[in-house]
Amino acid sequence: MNETEKLLSDPTILRELIMDHYQYPHNHKLTRSDLYRSVHMASESCIDDITVESKIENGVIQDIQFEGEACTISTSSTSVMTDLLIGKTVEEAKKIIDNYFSMVDGKEYDPDLLQEALIMKNVHKQANRIKCATIGWKAMKQMIEESEAAHE
Repeated sequence: MNETEKLLSDPTILRELIMDHYQYPHNHKLTRSDLYRSVHMASESCIDDITVESKIENGVIQDIQFEGEACTISTSSTSVMTDLLIGKTVEEAKKIIDNYFSMVDGKEYDPDLLQEALIMKNVHKQANRIKCATIGWKAMKQMIEESEAAHE
């Protein structure tokens, strides 16, 4: 168990971190710049309705922003995602995203790759929250795929 896992084994700390990212989300503004890709995602089962933007240049994620109305889990997970993926190469980001999806699905994952995203480690216990915890991540995955298809 790494240091982050030890820290996040305390349910009180998990809740505090989730609420902190909800109340004060990181990278929570849109640039609306032509230099950014943008994906709008909306949930059919809750209030989640967000737009995620990313700037990917030379195979590196330069920036990620998001905005919209979303529940605590969605906002928190997307906020953490922005912190975790900015500055990563596309290959690193894809590996992190795949591990994140494995974690929220209750499958095996590498906790060292996920860092603070481990705050969502118990989402698999509430199946109705998985969509909330992955909406921003799915948008980012889509933008990475579009970027790769465009050879950016």
